[in-house]
Amino acid sequence: MAIPDDPADFQTSMVQTAAFLSENRIPFRLDPILEPIGCGFANSLGRYLQTRALFPEAAIMMGIGNITELTDADSAAINTLLLGFCAELEIHSVLTTQVISWAQSSVKECDLARRLVEYSVRHGVPPKHLEERLVMLRDTSSIHPSPSTLIALAEQIKDNNYRIAIDGQNIHLMSANVHLQGTDPFEIMQELLKLPESRNVDPSHAFYLGFELSKALTALTLNKRYEQDESLRWGIHTRPEKHHRLARKKAKDE
Repeated sequence: MAIPDDPADFQTSMVQTAAFLSENRIPFRLDPILEPIGCGFANSLGRYLQTRALFPEAAIMMGIGNITELTDADSAAINTLLLGFCAELEIHSVLTTQVISWAQSSVKECDLARRLVEYSVRHGVPPKHLEERLVMLRDTSSIHPSPSTLIALAEQIKDNNYRIAIDGQNIHLMSANVHLQGTDPFEIMQELLKLPESRNVDPSHAFYLGFELSKALTALTLNKRYEQDESLRWGIHTRPEKHHRLARKKAKDE
């Protein structure tokens, strides 16, 4: 690995080191050193551009962990952006770590991101609608039914099974003769338990409704898609869920 003695004067020391290694036929990678934000980040990106201009055919490495580990931000988007820079500059080696809590899936993120940006650069298209597993906090789309649609649905329900949905502003809990809405799962459950229609809510059912209402609140908070009895989508961190509502209905029918 050939690195500059002083990043501020990288051309002199790194060029000399590269020349020595080349003359002695020693394989090497050049690393101009990526510096953290606030400590010379922009200039260090410029050094990679200069290094590629000086060494068009040389192998180059970038230590992207200097950004993901030292920035208070989720790592996936940062990794994708830096790997996009590497793809355009034909930097084929990166060094990352996954020590800090917000970067503990960096290796998997980089694996997906390198495929995404490679496709993007190769085909000359933006890296959009190609790899949704890197979209974690929010969703690739978040279209919700309108309040009027949910009101119409609630009026049509004739059975006592509870439906939960969100309209982007409120959570809706619906069954025959029941249509409650709000943004606080506790208040919604308190309202439900006051109704005579809630006589079918046993402890396990209440736990299920509380779990689903909490998921709905999370989706509402982050403007994510919510589908009852389905896991929220967290990209590579999504955990499949069993269809508990369907299991309850089947057990009841039996």
